Amino acid sequence: MTADAVVIRTVGLSKVYPGHVAVRSLDLEVRRGEVFGLLGPNGAGKTTTILMLLGLTEPTGGTAEVLGLDPARNPLKVKRHVGYLPDNVGFYGSLSARENLRYTARLNGIPEKVADARIADLLRTVGLADAGERPVEAYSRGMRQRLGLADALVKSPSVIILDEPTTSIDPVGVVEVLDLVRSLAHDQGVSVLLSSHLLHQVQQVCDRIAIFVSGDVVAMGTVAELAARQQRGANVVVEIGLEGDPSVAVPIVAAVPGVASVDRDPQDHRLLVVTLAPEARATALSALLGAGIVPWLVRDRGMELDEIYQRYFAASAAASGTEEAA
Repeated sequence: MTADAVVIRTVGLSKVYPGHVAVRSLDLEVRRGEVFGLLGPNGAGKTTTILMLLGLTEPTGGTAEVLGLDPARNPLKVKRHVGYLPDNVGFYGSLSARENLRYTARLNGIPEKVADARIADLLRTVGLADAGERPVEAYSRGMRQRLGLADALVKSPSVIILDEPTTSIDPVGVVEVLDLVRSLAHDQGVSVLLSSHLLHQVQQVCDRIAIFVSGDVVAMGTVAELAARQQRGANVVVEIGLEGDPSVAVPIVAAVPGVASVDRDPQDHRLLVVTLAPEARATALSALLGAGIVPWLVRDRGMELDEIYQRYFAASAAASGTEEAA
């Protein structure tokens, strides 16, 4: 399998319940070794998509392939190669973490010696090495999520699907889990499909993103691609941080063709807020450098995922309202 091989593919994938469209005509490709994020609020269709990919619910229309297999026809074969962490993972409470993982290993036909070494490594990886002998019923929700991630990795899958993997985990644990997810994809070539409503975490770890709104994917791509699509043909807003008195730079930047306005940031007077055509950005910066003024910050506003998401969400809601009115 090549580095850019597609491991998950859907074409027109849909799921309709009486009176409710859960997923509408989803076209999706996840490549080997990438972290792909499904982003949207609860009820947007993310979990339903995951269940169809795992063969746990049948699609109403369209097709899905996971590692070349149809999950609806070959769910057991898919599960052999796919690790899954559900939103609310279940374990045998009276058994220890290590015993639960050994049980999963036996179900997957992993020899005991191989399993024990792998389990010890996984418990260390998810920060549960010191709690591996404790019964899971004594675990917090966050500890159960960590154990769930270890459980999904016991069979060394080539694909892992994570549904809200950082639920109830403390901030330090979140960083560790996201680092692990990134390492699995980029260092070990594991493909990761991650569902979340936490925008900051998705932006931290995902290579590409699909934004779900009410069963529809309204946008898909990298964060930079999503921002660029919204800004196409329109002015952009750039923050420029300067040492000393930024007002000396105002006439220099304002004189650049394509610059619409130059203002001081009301919260941070070290910043200039420049509205300009995208093609004028480089010229404005060159003008500053030519005058001996070196910025310590250049940042495009609107490139944060929460800003992008809100604009797509608002545009989708407006379009839906228009259709209903029609």
